[in-house]
Amino acid sequence: MLKTMGRALMLLLVMTFLTGIAYPLVVTGLAKVIFPKQAEGSLAYKAGQPIGSVLIGQNFSDARYFYSRPSAAGKDGYDAANSSGSNLGPTNKAFLDSVAKQAEKVRTDNGLASATPVPGDLITASASGLDPDITPEAAQIQVARVAKARNFSEQKVQALVEQYTEGRQFGFLGEPRVNVLKLNIALDSL
Repeated sequence: MLKTMGRALMLLLVMTFLTGIAYPLVVTGLAKVIFPKQAEGSLAYKAGQPIGSVLIGQNFSDARYFYSRPSAAGKDGYDAANSSGSNLGPTNKAFLDSVAKQAEKVRTDNGLASATPVPGDLITASASGLDPDITPEAAQIQVARVAKARNFSEQKVQALVEQYTEGRQFGFLGEPRVNVLKLNIALDSL
């Protein structure tokens, strides 16, 4: 009995070392060699200071910036420590009210007619609540507002949106997208 317990304890210690210490260190080391930027969080810097991660959505509310997708993560949204969706179904009254309110805000902020369709990614949160990307259509709706707020021509802002539009991964995975943080950093650098 004592011999069996000793073996079990030894196995526990070996497996704890292998799976709890050695494996994570090896995987982290490989990640830092193969994908160094991603392993460090894909941070974006301005004047040497980190201002965000291109992998995590952020709240931009100033008219000079492109707005991100709404967030349901945390109490006030955009809380990376509390990533989650709203879990509200498409027939839930609170969800429908939220979508209608957000659609009206997008239309008002961007000077659109009340019947103008709004892309879904500007009125609904993603499953994680922290999606850093919007569709090119969602960026197009915001071009005039951002150009006016920055005293730029719409063509200049449009060209920047086109420059920062990423295609499908490997040519067939996902949808075209625009990373909001990268686009807003590019705007600030003009």
